[in-house]
Amino acid sequence: MEIFASGSRPTRRANEEWFTGTVWQDPVIEAPEPARVRALRVGFEPGARTAWHTHPLGQTLHVLSGVGLVGTRNAAPRLIRAGDTVWIPPGEEHWHGAAPYTGMVHLAIQEAENGQVANWLEKVADADYLTAPA
Repeated sequence: MEIFASGSRPTRRANEEWFTGTVWQDPVIEAPEPARVRALRVGFEPGARTAWHTHPLGQTLHVLSGVGLVGTRNAAPRLIRAGDTVWIPPGEEHWHGAAPYTGMVHLAIQEAENGQVANWLEKVADADYLTAPA
């Protein structure tokens, strides 16, 4: 058993290749193999978002605070709020982040397949991000 004291693992800024805007990540679960589950607390400043991406085994998002958006290909983004949980199936191209004028924090939970948790694609265009939510 291992206990990670609050504040013992540093917050890191998300990789700018895969995110637009300022995004902060705090590790929650980074269990060694054979475990596959990974979880991050991700804080998006207003307007910040991921690039398009997929997950080999799917992803669950649980919104902890704020208001955000989640989008899939060829569809208007959808609003997500504190308390909402989103399931994204394996292989579905999607993005998620804060609303334009409101920050958002979510817990992102996914499993690794052959050490990989995500397949990163191109950044989300402003036109796609700013489409009126469904």
